[in-house]
Amino acid sequence: MGFKVVVFDFPQNSNGINLGTELAEKIVKAIVESKADFVFSLNYFPVIATAVQACHIKYLSWIYDNPAVLTYSMTVFFEGNHIFHFDSSEVEKLRNAGVANVYYLPLSADTGRYDAVELTDDDRAKYGADVAMIGSMYTEDKFRIFRKYEKFDDYIKGYLDALVKAQESLYGADILEPGLEQYPDDGSGEKVIDRILKSVPLSEHGDSFSTPQWVFANYYLAMRVTANERRHVMEAVADAVDGPVALYTRDASFKLGKVINRGNIDYYEEFPKAVKAAKVNLNISLKSIHTGIPLRVIDIMACGGFVLSNYQADLFSEFVPDEDFVYYENVKDAAGKAAYYASHDEERIRIAANGYRKVREEHNFIKKLTLMTYAAGLTEYSNRGENLV
Repeated sequence: MGFKVVVFDFPQNSNGINLGTELAEKIVKAIVESKADFVFSLNYFPVIATAVQACHIKYLSWIYDNPAVLTYSMTVFFEGNHIFHFDSSEVEKLRNAGVANVYYLPLSADTGRYDAVELTDDDRAKYGADVAMIGSMYTEDKFRIFRKYEKFDDYIKGYLDALVKAQESLYGADILEPGLEQYPDDGSGEKVIDRILKSVPLSEHGDSFSTPQWVFANYYLAMRVTANERRHVMEAVADAVDGPVALYTRDASFKLGKVINRGNIDYYEEFPKAVKAAKVNLNISLKSIHTGIPLRVIDIMACGGFVLSNYQADLFSEFVPDEDFVYYENVKDAAGKAAYYASHDEERIRIAANGYRKVREEHNFIKKLTLMTYAAGLTEYSNRGENLV
């Protein structure tokens, strides 16, 4: 693309990712010394936006996960920002809030790197499965927030249980955040979120304009819904499928019916082997990803793997169901389709090949980076019908 790339060692685990003066000064120095035309990062960081604003250049960021609370920093209104988000619903929210240069852009994968991974007989024995899922079951210690549930009064516990259960079976619509804004019918006269904040105060995120109900819905309730759905779907699939159903997750002690917990795997080296060795690769999206295509789905397709996913609206705008991937509508449907495609090789292989081809041709990094730099006014681009929306 003609750009000289200078890598800045960005300390993502630092407290300075929000608004750290020392880190901002280091970024400014790097920009000046390298005579940079723009700065690019995966995910959005207010400290970078602050430094870029001071240097009067452009900041391109590509959001690949949700929730992304840092995109609710007041710095997103800086004129040099060009924010590319994989979730179209978040793009709409940010635009409605007045953020100017924010675009919907699905994620990419490097099919060439995955093509180089070839399975050995030992790999097939180690990773082989009729169905596999790679992801958290939210049982690890870092999800201690679930324990705060016990601090709520009985009414709020019951209300949240009902809200979570309803959301679990509802695809394509978010009822968690709106549900927290309701007034309980117990005569308290307070919104649900206000009752929650009395028991579990939420920490502030710097200069964020996010609301408490957005934070609680996306960082707490969404994980709880996802944990329940993954348990229910995995258990049903394991009962329906004749062969092994494998789970790759950080908590090696987690047990669930007939599911085989193979523990954590390295995403760079082992992930493509696990995907290639499984007949069906199951995606159960984190519920805070409201419409976007999770990176894992793109990576599975890039490996040539067959995807069985829950409903995600953006998945339908980029791929064709039953041609590039298959989706399920409920737990019973997931189990039935997993069993069907695990035993129908020709159909499964054809669909997986279509998904792979579309990722290679339409969702490669060169094409997406070209679109980003063009949208930011940094390069010329011969438009062949592609537009960022």
